[in-house]
Amino acid sequence: MSREPVVLVVEDDPAQREVLAYNIQAEGYQVLTAENGDEALLSVREEQPDLVVLDWMLPNVSGIEVCRQIKKDVSLAKLPVIMLSARSEEDDRVRGLETGADDYVVKPYSVAELLARIRTQLRRTRPAAMGERLEFDDIIVDIEEHRVTRGETPLKLGPTEYRLLTTFMERPGRVWSREQLLDRVWGRDIYVDTRTVDVHVGRLRKVLTSQGGEDPLRTVRGAGYALG
Repeated sequence: MSREPVVLVVEDDPAQREVLAYNIQAEGYQVLTAENGDEALLSVREEQPDLVVLDWMLPNVSGIEVCRQIKKDVSLAKLPVIMLSARSEEDDRVRGLETGADDYVVKPYSVAELLARIRTQLRRTRPAAMGERLEFDDIIVDIEEHRVTRGETPLKLGPTEYRLLTTFMERPGRVWSREQLLDRVWGRDIYVDTRTVDVHVGRLRKVLTSQGGEDPLRTVRGAGYALG
């Protein structure tokens, strides 16, 4: 399976940040933290988290502005943002959602509720990591049974090719650079040459087309690979 979802917690209060990070980590997610808006935007661009839990009231750059900047960047626009705020007025909630936040949680909140909302957003954007079945054209990946079929034919994939396929199938049409695939499939802390990606994509293509079907993977010159 591809790596665990990475959640970025942006909160300027150290105690709140620690509690959030602890509880989210206990759910099995990787956690990154930031204490202000500038740090958050840098982390989003460099670390590519799968979800951002974002406090509205931050020093200097507000949470609203961080959310606005994330959502106006084409490469980040689909990154789920859950806004946390003590502002419970309907106008504030509407403003947060209109800025692009995918969800809005009013303080004080229960940790269980926040975790449920995180799971809901990740089920949409990281279905493989959440144990969901993936489908693209005639290709089906059953995550729970770790089984891949094309048409009615079972396909045998090595572990790396399996992780590559689930990554592609979570976001059909998205162009993944070799560096992004290395991070998602091999992990942040492992050094692997980018040419290794080409080798494994070649193996994945060979298996996917072994029964005569068309190659669903697309090479984007100078950019990377995409499904469909």
